[in-house]
Amino acid sequence: MADKPVVPAKLPNKTEGKDSVAEGVEERGLTKENLGEQNRSRTQRRKDLTSALERIHQAANRDRKMRFTALYHHVYNVEHLQTTFEELNPRAAAGIDGETWEHYRQDLRGNLEDLSARLKRGAYRPKPVKRAYRDKPDGKQRPLGVTALEDKLVQRSMANVLNALYEADFRGFSYGFRPGRSAHDAMDALHMGLMTKKVNWVLDADIRGYFDAISHEWLEKFLEHRIADKRVLRLIRKWLKAGVLEGGSLEVSEAGSPQGASISPILANVYLHYVFDLWADKWRKTKAVGDIMVVRFVDDYTVGFQYRAEAMKFLEELRERLAKFELELHPDKTRLIEFGRFAIQNRRRKGEGKPETFEFLGFKHICSTSRKGNFIVRRQTIAKRLNQKLKEVKAILRRRMHDPVPKVGAWLRAVIRGYFNYHAVPFNIRALTKFHKQLARYWRQILGRRSQKGYVTWERMNRLVDRWFPPPRILILPPWERRGCFYPR
Repeated sequence: MADKPVVPAKLPNKTEGKDSVAEGVEERGLTKENLGEQNRSRTQRRKDLTSALERIHQAANRDRKMRFTALYHHVYNVEHLQTTFEELNPRAAAGIDGETWEHYRQDLRGNLEDLSARLKRGAYRPKPVKRAYRDKPDGKQRPLGVTALEDKLVQRSMANVLNALYEADFRGFSYGFRPGRSAHDAMDALHMGLMTKKVNWVLDADIRGYFDAISHEWLEKFLEHRIADKRVLRLIRKWLKAGVLEGGSLEVSEAGSPQGASISPILANVYLHYVFDLWADKWRKTKAVGDIMVVRFVDDYTVGFQYRAEAMKFLEELRERLAKFELELHPDKTRLIEFGRFAIQNRRRKGEGKPETFEFLGFKHICSTSRKGNFIVRRQTIAKRLNQKLKEVKAILRRRMHDPVPKVGAWLRAVIRGYFNYHAVPFNIRALTKFHKQLARYWRQILGRRSQKGYVTWERMNRLVDRWFPPPRILILPPWERRGCFYPR
């Protein structure tokens, strides 16, 4: 552990006189385990909060084996809670208590001070998570958890503290739900790895029902590697045991972390950090002979190999590794495919047709060549995802049939911009154009239903499209031109 900071000695009260011999107080160091509380003003400001979390990160970075005993006071700090509250989505659905962001804000300071006091004396009790479902592109439904507002607030506060600690530990190839990293960073890292490393085989893997399969027992053991503050561990345990409310019945499980809860992403990352990241990093350094690249975004990860034999061995040992921690690979979403700069020629020579594609973060990745004949990786929006999004927007358009045209147009413009901000990657202009044109057709149908003529001419429709719809165009730079991109290390 680094040397303890020293508090300056107290100056004598009488130092004006030339011959003053007033005696100063002896210097003393701070308590060893309370690094997070040093040099803090009595009323903690946002600047103090940032520096406090930064000190946690620096301490964790200096000593990778340090166990933190004093973290809980950062969670219930009123200024921290207020900063966190401002980051919450005001339009998010209410939990089982019906509390909304607007109502809670009416007496924000009083509510936060009461919440802080309950956290401090141990009287805070998390509420069960309300179960909701979201349609998936394959027709199934993804279970989501709608958390009560105060639970969401405290969980986000806790997540900030845990992020400050674990950012010093997480590996460079982990991208999901980490500060300063995005899905585009993960895809850029994957793209650069495929283009620059000797990758001939790709393992596209997915863990079956990952968030529902997380073992509480193993998770607590992993957290104890770095956290010795029993109040923090006790609070996390309360959230895991709070249960899910569905159809009037309460379900409490011994495994899983509710999807949609603010604390779930960091806990999911911690779990896979110990289960997968550390193991994979060691495997490629000690057992691999050829090039290996790894990119992980929460439970969705892709591993590239130079040799097929190593890929098969890695996959076999990975299954054993996951089974040890009560996880398993999804049989339909885990494949080893030939993919890389030589895949097209190799498969053509063997008469096997075009190389297989794989999906990662909403995009299909395709082996292709440029106009000059050079190897490139093309990314295209997954057709099922595109059709699902169009279906969702069409359903909302029907409900808003009688809204004023400018209001609907402004909403559609926001929808298209949001879609383009993620999907407008190089080589994906066809999907953007389809999304743009299909929304124009849907809007024309809706306007025709409320028109006395029963239809709207394309001449008028094109004027509305030009007025409200952003044109389809590539907005995101290629991976090799994007600044601040994280590549696999």
